Amino acid sequence: MSPHAPRISFMIGGAQKCGTTALAEFLRAHPRVRLPLGKEAHVFDAPDYDDAALPEAIDTRFAAHFAEPWQDSLVYGDATPISLFLETAIRRAARYNPALRWIILLRDPAARAISQHAMERARGTESLPLLRALLAERGRLHRARGDLGWNSSLRNHSYRARGEYAAQLQRLLHHFPREQVLLLRSVDLARDAAATLREVYAHLGLAEPLRMPETLRHFEGSYGHHALGHAMLRWWSWQQRRKLRRALDVDLQS
Repeated sequence: MSPHAPRISFMIGGAQKCGTTALAEFLRAHPRVRLPLGKEAHVFDAPDYDDAALPEAIDTRFAAHFAEPWQDSLVYGDATPISLFLETAIRRAARYNPALRWIILLRDPAARAISQHAMERARGTESLPLLRALLAERGRLHRARGDLGWNSSLRNHSYRARGEYAAQLQRLLHHFPREQVLLLRSVDLARDAAATLREVYAHLGLAEPLRMPETLRHFEGSYGHHALGHAMLRWWSWQQRRKLRRALDVDLQS
């Protein structure tokens, strides 16, 4: 009996609030691509994930997130942004499919953090204003170490931690070879979605569809004015961008 071939062949793995929803929408329009109905399957980061599960069992879990039965002619992916942030999820994905291809979108860390804070406030999972939330983050994450529960601070209050891209990417590249990881800038997706998608199609070995997208209406909205919080984030963001340039030669400056 031949070994089971994992059905999920690519992952839009992050970062959160960096355009993953827009990219997933564009990819979903490709006739050969299938993504989970709700975009994010949350299989590898699930609190009840069985680390002893074989690829067949993991695919059964993934199958519940797709509208149709598996078809060999199609390319299946997932778009769960927290995957880049959690080394546990990366390790599980590597065990499931060592050939998994990753697509990572990166945004200015300060803008990303502000956007996440606004989202958590809107969801009701954050009661603190921006500055106080930033000051409370380290303690919250320390108390949540190893907690993958759906209400964990790892998920809801990781404003600066998720913007520490260099460390996260180095962990990802420890488990997956560099040629399986496509790094993209959110600003490039926003400016020229078609050009960015061509990179994605090439990375996934897909032919371009007959019609390419022309516009992108994401990264819009006002997040309010938080002068002290913004000042703190600007300095921290400069440090994180410098680390990313030094570690992986990726420049987030537009």
